Amino acid sequence: MKKSDKKKKKGKKLFSKISSLRSYIWISFIVFTFAILGLLWFFQYLLLESYYSAMKTDQLVKVAESISSKPETPINESFQERITTEAFRNSVCIAVTDTRGNSKFFCNMLGGSSMLEKDILTNFSAMIYGIKSDYENQEEDIMTQAFENTQYDTKSVVVVTKCELKGEEVYVYIESSLEMLDSTSDIIRTQLFYITIILFELAFIITLFISSRLSQPITKITETAKRFAEGDFTAKFEDSSYVETKELAKALDKARKDISKITDLRRDLIANVSHDLRTPLTIIKSYAEMIRDISGNKPEKREEHLQVIIDESDRLSALVSSLLELSKLESGNMEMEYSEFSINQKLDEIMQRYALLCENDGYDITLQKDEDRICKADVSKLEQVFYNLINNAVNYCGEGKKVSVVQINKENAVRIEVHDDGEGIPKDQLPMIFDRYYRNERHKRDKMGTGLGLSIVKEILKMHEFPFGVSSEVGKGSVFWFEIVLNDEK
Repeated sequence: MKKSDKKKKKGKKLFSKISSLRSYIWISFIVFTFAILGLLWFFQYLLLESYYSAMKTDQLVKVAESISSKPETPINESFQERITTEAFRNSVCIAVTDTRGNSKFFCNMLGGSSMLEKDILTNFSAMIYGIKSDYENQEEDIMTQAFENTQYDTKSVVVVTKCELKGEEVYVYIESSLEMLDSTSDIIRTQLFYITIILFELAFIITLFISSRLSQPITKITETAKRFAEGDFTAKFEDSSYVETKELAKALDKARKDISKITDLRRDLIANVSHDLRTPLTIIKSYAEMIRDISGNKPEKREEHLQVIIDESDRLSALVSSLLELSKLESGNMEMEYSEFSINQKLDEIMQRYALLCENDGYDITLQKDEDRICKADVSKLEQVFYNLINNAVNYCGEGKKVSVVQINKENAVRIEVHDDGEGIPKDQLPMIFDRYYRNERHKRDKMGTGLGLSIVKEILKMHEFPFGVSSEVGKGSVFWFEIVLNDEK
């Protein structure tokens, strides 16, 4: 078993060496060239004589059809001219006899090798009689028959047909040799030999050049991919040789940029999550030590410190829950439960949740409603979208603490906009605003939420296939929006 495994491994190594793109292309072209040469030799060397015989026989049949389809009433000069023309044009021997074998007309363009010439001159020889008998015993208008000329050691074919001339039935015999001229055969085979040598040499050189040219851009992209795999995110996939490799290089370069961006975001995510975890844990530890050392016997202080510990624990729990929920949404394993609801009623319910915040902290959160519409979505998840967008506006609104929620009815959708009067977001950062744990460094940290709200919004709206986006101007605030598509069969 060990020996066989070693042989298999060696075979795999050998195959891996041979199966490089350059070698594969080269071998494929060489095999194709051999196949073409093999076909040429097969048809031009082995099948040349049989192909020639078949073509010659078909030629004689066409001559017979031409003669029998244009009968002449008398045997006159025009008929003789037509017979002579056909014999000369096709290099054949043509004889016309009556039913007894008497010669009416004879034209030989085969030279002295014609078997008909001797038989016609001896008036109805045994060969002519045999051909005539065979013809009369079959039902076809034209008959072909092959013969061996023992005198000249050659093969011939005779085609016979009959027609009426001036009311008299006559037989037309057409003969041709099935042997190719030796000189012609030798010329064809010699040419084939030289063509084979030239074609093989050209194929060898051309396939080396083509395989090198075709594999070169792939090799270049592979080398860049290796640098990228080693952590060099500055490596650029570039190629302009062919359309396909150019598109591949573009796709890989886009993937490189996306992975580089994701790596940066992951670094920021780890830093932000670490900070958000470390801050409440530090506070919890500090207040626990204060209870132990200072306020353990003072009920009022102890309750105050315990409440801080509870609040920070809740914040930790919310952060972990948000991370888990975002992971489920991104994995696509969360099921959707669609139901119909009134958009006006839902907006009123959501705004009631912020009444206490407006009363205690001085926020001005307003609602502008349009006509009521019946929408269809996963209500619980869509509520998260509302809360996260409003919380985000509360966290980043300006000193005026103004937040407005606007409903705009469109023909096939209900558009919801959440406006704030904060600092706004630079244009170059807008494409990243919905990325996981992204924060603008110019902004203060969240007063509420976990920093994952916009990422959760994006995933929920993507699952609903609802359009969403953001527009912002630095110094004038931001507008986050999404549209609930109507008449959508779910």
